[in-house]
Amino acid sequence: MSNPQQLRYSKEHEWLSAADENGVATVGITEFAANALGDVVYAQLPEVGDTVTAGETCGELESTKSVSDLYAPVTGEVVAANQDVVDDPSLVNSAPFEGGWLFKVKITEEPADLLTADEYTDFAG
Repeated sequence: MSNPQQLRYSKEHEWLSAADENGVATVGITEFAANALGDVVYAQLPEVGDTVTAGETCGELESTKSVSDLYAPVTGEVVAANQDVVDDPSLVNSAPFEGGWLFKVKITEEPADLLTADEYTDFAG
């Protein structure tokens, strides 16, 4: 399992890109989480305009094994949802760090407990 060094990670297995010049960051789930879920068959993502709160549920991913809540790693306003993942949820499994991203959020508050790639790798085992 290789976690990109430039991302930050939550203990709920979401990743967060660095915010762009407008304060917008991309959110997805980690390869570890995608593998644990199994084949993702349905994605319910937050909608554009929704406010998400760090540590709280904001959607869900359904796999052939189970349904898992999606947690927001930061607080902010959703500015984009990945329609490609809604149309083809298997992107979460095949490309969790690229085409399988879930949503983009304009950050209003970033928690202090996000992990570096190395910290997340140690945490996830």
